[in-house]
Amino acid sequence: MEDEPDQRSSSANLIRILEDDILNGALKPGDKLDEQALAKRFEVSRTPVREALHHLASSGLVEIRRNQGAAVKTVTTAELVEMFQVLAEMEGLAARLCTRRMTEEEVKELRVLNDECQARANAGDHLGFFAANNAFHALIYKCAQNRFLTLESSKLRRRVEVYRRHITFQPRRMGRSVEEHYKIVDAIEQGSEERAHILMREHVDLLAGSAADVLVALEAKNRG
Repeated sequence: MEDEPDQRSSSANLIRILEDDILNGALKPGDKLDEQALAKRFEVSRTPVREALHHLASSGLVEIRRNQGAAVKTVTTAELVEMFQVLAEMEGLAARLCTRRMTEEEVKELRVLNDECQARANAGDHLGFFAANNAFHALIYKCAQNRFLTLESSKLRRRVEVYRRHITFQPRRMGRSVEEHYKIVDAIEQGSEERAHILMREHVDLLAGSAADVLVALEAKNRG
């Protein structure tokens, strides 16, 4: 028997809300996700709640343990580093493809976006920098013209977003990112696919160590 439309809609809404809460840090690693409490909070039956939790478990955001229920999955330092390593390869490929396909006007737009990153960094505007940085990387994916790469990388970027946000608050990190961006833009403008690939991969891969430090700090804060 197929699920009722309202039930499927409720499940989809719950997935979106809980996913956002997990990825933006409103729900922290280890937080319990009680079916009954969630059903009461969202005024739905327990069935769509159960479906949403199982979906989030399949995507790696939630852990469901026998006789213990569901909880937000705790990401280990090793897992976080691995995610950034995979993301680095994806971003490197995007930069390579972008170098082949980007127009002169798009290269100018990319440089303007990094100028905005520079301005936000100079102003100490972490959130503004984060938004400009996202726009910079989004343009590279757009110009890479590979929808599958864009889709899969966007999922992974969302998984690590909360840690990327904290990384921008580290001393001198914004300034270093801007410098790395300019080198990447130069390589793209010069048509050097290999150099663009390597520079972008290193740019993202370097974040892995910073992300690991952030995770350790967040774990200590949560324990305290």
